[in-house]
Amino acid sequence: MSLPDDVKGSVPVRYEISTDPKFTAITASGTVDTDASRDWTVKATVNTLMPGLYYHYRFFVGEMMSPIGQSRTLPTGKTNAVRFAVVSCSNYAFGFFNVYDAISKRNDIDAVIHLGDYIYEYGTDGYGGAVSQQIGRQHDPITEIITLADYRKRHAQYKSDPGSIAMHAAHAMIPIWDDHETSNDSWRDGAENHSLSEGDWDERRSAALRAYYEWMPVRDPVAGDAAEALLRDFQWGDLVTIATVETRLMARSQPLNYTKIGGSLATPEGLEKFKTIDLVDEGRELLGRPQLERLTKTMADSVANGTRWRILANQIIMANVTAPNLTPLASSPAITEIEKVFPQIRDFIALTTLGIPLNLDAWDGYPAARDRFYASMADAGATDLIVLTGDTHEWWANELSDSAGRPMGVELGTAAVTSPGSSSYFGEEAANYSQMLNARNPMVRYHDPSGKGYIDLALDRDGAHAEFVGVDTILSTDYTVDNRAGFDIVRRDGSLSLTKT
Repeated sequence: MSLPDDVKGSVPVRYEISTDPKFTAITASGTVDTDASRDWTVKATVNTLMPGLYYHYRFFVGEMMSPIGQSRTLPTGKTNAVRFAVVSCSNYAFGFFNVYDAISKRNDIDAVIHLGDYIYEYGTDGYGGAVSQQIGRQHDPITEIITLADYRKRHAQYKSDPGSIAMHAAHAMIPIWDDHETSNDSWRDGAENHSLSEGDWDERRSAALRAYYEWMPVRDPVAGDAAEALLRDFQWGDLVTIATVETRLMARSQPLNYTKIGGSLATPEGLEKFKTIDLVDEGRELLGRPQLERLTKTMADSVANGTRWRILANQIIMANVTAPNLTPLASSPAITEIEKVFPQIRDFIALTTLGIPLNLDAWDGYPAARDRFYASMADAGATDLIVLTGDTHEWWANELSDSAGRPMGVELGTAAVTSPGSSSYFGEEAANYSQMLNARNPMVRYHDPSGKGYIDLALDRDGAHAEFVGVDTILSTDYTVDNRAGFDIVRRDGSLSLTKT
């Protein structure tokens, strides 16, 4: 619903909620005000709805009515089944949100779990800019977003995509942010894609988070709580506990960076120092103690209450993934293309002979923090986690274990809505890359760097199944859907494992 450009002051917005899509009987109604201070967005908190029911809702400004949306309240008590669509990394510039559109057409989804990178901060001269000009999806504003007005405009643009509109109208969403909602590779005190010339990091982060809370389906922060503390739990009756994590802005220490430290790994002494001192430094944080204590209590309560499944909505790869020896690919024409966007690629390829982590921006860059998390989950009796992960733009099926080899659950990584995976860079060598990755990492049961899509995760009292669902194109809105791979999640000896179907 769009308001006239000359609107000033406060605008009353009336809402109606009904179990009937024709609104023959109104279950709840009310009025909330909006104004420019919250970018004309509206949220209504209604505490009188019944659990486990679908509700339809609409808004009115005067006689002007919004499109009708639907959502479902959380069930209580015995719950037999639930189904989630899991998505991540939706860059407007790289293509149409066909993945969202495909999800909107399903009537068996209870909620969409968005694992971050809902928006991207780049301008038309940055990541995705060349593709955006080919398909007519340039970012608005055209420059990198830095100010509150910039972030608001970018959120509004993403919400204007027809696929996005349809998905949000059809399903409830549980979103968490990753880095691009603020800036690439963000951490507690800065970001890779933030420089002094772009102003104060705290001001930029605050602007980004304010726009996020305005435009996303999350409750506003409680007075006195830090805006970056988006920590939430969801209980689907006695069947599923979902906990979201925040791994960027609350506590994360500055990521290690191979571009900066690569030269120091050239000697045996330098490599040993990196592996045994720098990387495993106990002081390097990812979650922070308050968040870890909250997660531990949530999962301990879930176990004590007899909840069947425990899900962690997580941004970055949790599994231990060692870089395979990529030197056989060094002569590939694909590497020459990758150099245009990643000039350090050949330096990194040379390092892959050393048995180092593939990605220092993932949990692998914070192994001491991961050990603390695993130990806390073991104390809670929650060694049967289903970890859902975004960030990489690729499908993953990983089995998790701690540094002592104790099973901790499974990890399912989703491909992107539009952002490119490594297949976009490796081209015909992508399959070889995946084979090398699987061979080097036996706990990586499946890896697919090609395609765009989402995870269809279905859970019931007897078992769970994940299907990796892809769309054949994002460069036009004429697309088809297919299933790329499927996995049963099998419970064994207090933990979980994966069986490919």
